[in-house]
Amino acid sequence: MVLATTHLYGSQTRKARRLIAAPLGWTALALLGSLLLHIDRAPVWVTVVALGLIAWRMVASARPLWIPGKLIRPAIALGLVAAVWAEFHTLNGLAAGTLLLLLMTAVKLLETQSRRDQYIVIGGSLFLLLAACLERQSLLRTPLYILEAWVCCAALAVIAYAPKDTGPETTGGALNGRDALLLAGRTLLYAIPLATVLFMFFPRLPGAFWALPRSEDTATGLGDTMSPGSISQLTSSYEIAFRVTFEGAAPPPQQRYYRGPVLHRFDGYTWSRAVEDSYGAQPLAYLGDAYRYKMSLEPSQQRWWFSLETVDRTPDSKVLLTYDHELVASDPVTTPTSYTAVSHAYTRATTPLSKLARQVETRLPRDRNPRALQLAHELRSRAGTDRAFVAAVLDMLRTGGFVYSLTPPLLDFNSVDDFLFNTRSGFCGHYASAFVTLMRGGGVPARVVTGYLGGEWNPIGGYFIVRQSDAHSWAEVWLEGRGWTRVDPTAVVEPDRLTRGVLDLLPEAGSTETRLVRSSPALTHLLQRWDALNTWWNDAVLKFDHRSQLQFLSRLGVTAPTLRTLGWAFVTALLIWLAWIAWQVGRSPRPPRPDRLARAYAQLCKKLARAGAPREAHQGPLDYSVAVRSRRPDLALEARALLSKYADLRYGLTPGAESYATQVRAFERAVSKLRVSRTPPTVTTHAS
Repeated sequence: MVLATTHLYGSQTRKARRLIAAPLGWTALALLGSLLLHIDRAPVWVTVVALGLIAWRMVASARPLWIPGKLIRPAIALGLVAAVWAEFHTLNGLAAGTLLLLLMTAVKLLETQSRRDQYIVIGGSLFLLLAACLERQSLLRTPLYILEAWVCCAALAVIAYAPKDTGPETTGGALNGRDALLLAGRTLLYAIPLATVLFMFFPRLPGAFWALPRSEDTATGLGDTMSPGSISQLTSSYEIAFRVTFEGAAPPPQQRYYRGPVLHRFDGYTWSRAVEDSYGAQPLAYLGDAYRYKMSLEPSQQRWWFSLETVDRTPDSKVLLTYDHELVASDPVTTPTSYTAVSHAYTRATTPLSKLARQVETRLPRDRNPRALQLAHELRSRAGTDRAFVAAVLDMLRTGGFVYSLTPPLLDFNSVDDFLFNTRSGFCGHYASAFVTLMRGGGVPARVVTGYLGGEWNPIGGYFIVRQSDAHSWAEVWLEGRGWTRVDPTAVVEPDRLTRGVLDLLPEAGSTETRLVRSSPALTHLLQRWDALNTWWNDAVLKFDHRSQLQFLSRLGVTAPTLRTLGWAFVTALLIWLAWIAWQVGRSPRPPRPDRLARAYAQLCKKLARAGAPREAHQGPLDYSVAVRSRRPDLALEARALLSKYADLRYGLTPGAESYATQVRAFERAVSKLRVSRTPPTVTTHAS
């Protein structure tokens, strides 16, 4: 008896596990997909724990395995909350909140027993998908987001089409994986027109509905300090800093200087910005042609908005145009940012330099670099004028045996002295630092400017790509009658730097991957095509804001759209979409209507189910009669007769058409006359 019970229980358990495999497997697959979207940002322990919980639940559905009970699961959840707090020191923010949701959804999967539990896990997976979309929106990740949405919708279909819960486990899927994917894919395709209408016409308010915490990514690009003597090897990164699209002709290469942080303070080794020593901006007269262009910055976690020299106004109300012509934003650049600016290659100051400005821009530490200061005094005394002094220093750098190198030796405490008289090898930072030091030593106001020089032309997209390897630094000196004037001392040592990038001059400076790409025209062309496509994605999709919507509507002839106009346009498009969906549903094939015999058999099964003897999906009519006899012995004879009659009519030899129709009608009448009670009759026995 025990063996028989064990065998029966084991058989039922295996059957239940086979039945649960489809819904639970799809639920776990949806959660696994959302985990993979965050795997490169999540700490290793979060990934290991989440994968472990998913594997634990799936193994437990296939073989006997202990699953934590109601008291242990909350303890596991609290422990994971504490671990996330220890990792991030907060539960707020996109990073900490996303990983906490991931772990809690995995714990929920561990306790999944009903259809409702599976819906909750799918909902958590969809929120994790939303978190990934909020964090990163690049074109390269878009197929991954679409695939995850497809899997989640297919999982919802599998769960929804599964039979109702019959016990502690959710029983099997009536919709196989292929049909679920087709249904989910078709549904998503039907939703694309409405999504497009919402994207194009739903009123977009300026700004954002919510503010996300600042990204914790490491800052890239230029900083607000420069210490050439501390760098023995300059890494030339191939990452993109920004893209520039000119309206009309682009400036010549020797004028493509993109201004960034301006460094005023020097301690003998490091240059830095000096905000507290700021002075009034010099009024300028703009000479020559103006260049109008669009800048598209990549996220850098820095506040600099770069511009072609010299920009005449700030491109945004949240960006400050400083006295030294920097563009400094109030918030770091954490997302791709575009703006339009106007710059002038030639300017002239209309007022003399103030006393405070002259004092700030000639300041040097007294006890540092004494040989450089002595050299500056000698050259200045022989030159006579400031312009001649600038020419003398540049001539010294040109003829003094200086070498342009990205792997210079480290410099000692007096970095400028060591560079000018000993090493004589360095990159742009070394030459800009030494030149400005000599200028200040000779009494000429000067400052270091950092930014980018040059750029790679993308003929497919029609714009310049400026990479981190194009970072550059140069000098500005004050010349009476002209004002602040750009002087690039690196150009006299390596003149080709004005027209060629660092990686063109020194190919060995790039990584192996960079050298491989640049050495292959086919790979370079392919990379340019991809960059042009990615740029279109950023401009047309990610940056489609309120202003872009107004421009799009103006092209459609709506010059001054109001909320009412947009609302009516949206309602009209919605009604058209609903009509199209109704037409698609109406033309889809419908399942055939059951015949008279099948309808009568369904009525019989319904009556017997109300009597406490439901039919299992795998039971045929004869097996069902055996089950009815075991559960309702009082109905055994009538049920067996009717079920046997159905089996003969459905699966037996088909008699003549008239006789078959007569027998079906007789079967219908017998089923309709069957009267069953919800509870079996009570049998009373008398003692003898």
